[in-house]
Amino acid sequence: MQTSSPFHTRLNEYQASSVRDLYFDLFASQPSERDQKRSANFLFEQLARASSLTSDLPENTEELGAWMQDGVDRVGHSYRQYLEARQAGGARRYFRNKAHALFFLKSVAPTKMVDGAWLYGLLAHWQDPRFSSLVKTYLEELGEGLVTKNHVVLYKKLLVTQGCEHWDDLSDEHYMQGAIQLALAYQADHFLPEIVGFNLGYEQLPLHLLITAYELKELGIDPYYFTLHITVDNADSGHAKQAVDAVFDAMPRVGDPAEFWRRVRNGYNLNLLGASTNSVIASFDIEKELVAIFKRKSSIGQYAHSDYRRVAGRTVNDWLCDPTQTMDFVAAMEQEGWFKRHQDPQNSRFWKLIQSEKAKMFGVFSAYEQQVIYDWIAGDADRSTFEARMPAVKRPQLSFEDKQRFRSTSQGSSCITRFSDNDFDIEGRLLEKDIACAVDQEEVMSTLVSLMSPANHHTASGLMATRLFNEIWA
Repeated sequence: MQTSSPFHTRLNEYQASSVRDLYFDLFASQPSERDQKRSANFLFEQLARASSLTSDLPENTEELGAWMQDGVDRVGHSYRQYLEARQAGGARRYFRNKAHALFFLKSVAPTKMVDGAWLYGLLAHWQDPRFSSLVKTYLEELGEGLVTKNHVVLYKKLLVTQGCEHWDDLSDEHYMQGAIQLALAYQADHFLPEIVGFNLGYEQLPLHLLITAYELKELGIDPYYFTLHITVDNADSGHAKQAVDAVFDAMPRVGDPAEFWRRVRNGYNLNLLGASTNSVIASFDIEKELVAIFKRKSSIGQYAHSDYRRVAGRTVNDWLCDPTQTMDFVAAMEQEGWFKRHQDPQNSRFWKLIQSEKAKMFGVFSAYEQQVIYDWIAGDADRSTFEARMPAVKRPQLSFEDKQRFRSTSQGSSCITRFSDNDFDIEGRLLEKDIACAVDQEEVMSTLVSLMSPANHHTASGLMATRLFNEIWA
């Protein structure tokens, strides 16, 4: 779509202050009309950037099937090479340690927390057979309303269990992909070919997904969110194939198919903007992350220490009152023996302050922050000499495979729910009442669609609405 269109001209007054701000404004329960117009301007700007990028898409749609298969073959071959290298004793390709992996999970959260959002605008056209494959893909991103399959629910749980739930302080680049997806969610009427193209690119199985899942499991982090995408994005019957089918289904029979395909290709290129999996992984610097953690704690910690505790002749409170001195403070602590670098962290006085049975700073650092501190202290040490001595967890642990089997069988597909007369079930009872009072199917589906937005679908009422929508639509 040309940036000189009348639609764009009417929107010149609506500018986003930052990508991050736009992201959270669109992630609100119901974005305002002004925010939606800002999102249109944002899309025009990003599409202008995308138009100058090189695409690997074929020049014509007749080659799409071969293009998809070539991608599958290329990824499969590269992954076999990766596995052979690992089995021969090679090091992990992505994550140097667990802190690195957790940094990645936190840094890509803005994108993962709106997984599938770009297709939301297609729900209003649920009766149009041209968009059946896209609606189906969106429903599957939402786990068809099952809490054990909803992609955003799964990622949110992963972040919480790993202490990575605070991800609202990242750079604009980290929010770019999520903002694009949210903007597309509310601009389907004006950017349909771009949505089809973005979906085509996003749903192809990438090499980094396979390697990420492998290395997360190796580091003791549940990879289920990632392995789920490996299965649903397959090129035979999954989202990758559905994405190709959607191109042909949406191709206009009247009008200009070549112009439609040009816009699809430009929408495809939107996948190339913002922070990527590989760029996020490459940006990890454990010392910088350690300093950032200490800076965050200094705003409160500067008031929490007694004056008798001194480091390099200065009180801890004095050190912490000026965040610009954080690196000097860490260096002074290391010089005075609070950290014993490249050794078992259990030998460091500071580690014992934050992680022991009677730790004086218990609860000050999140699980993620503790992992960064642990891996920074351990450094280049041979961890096999001390990690094997770590106390075993007393309660029995399910393997990742057992968890996946349990998840797949622990909840049925029926949308029938029995609600009790208590505060926990009030939303379900109200939704049932709204559905019962609807005058026709159109009103029922409209009510359900409003609850299946990127901000709502992973809530209790959103999950119920998705189950109902799926059963009516199927």
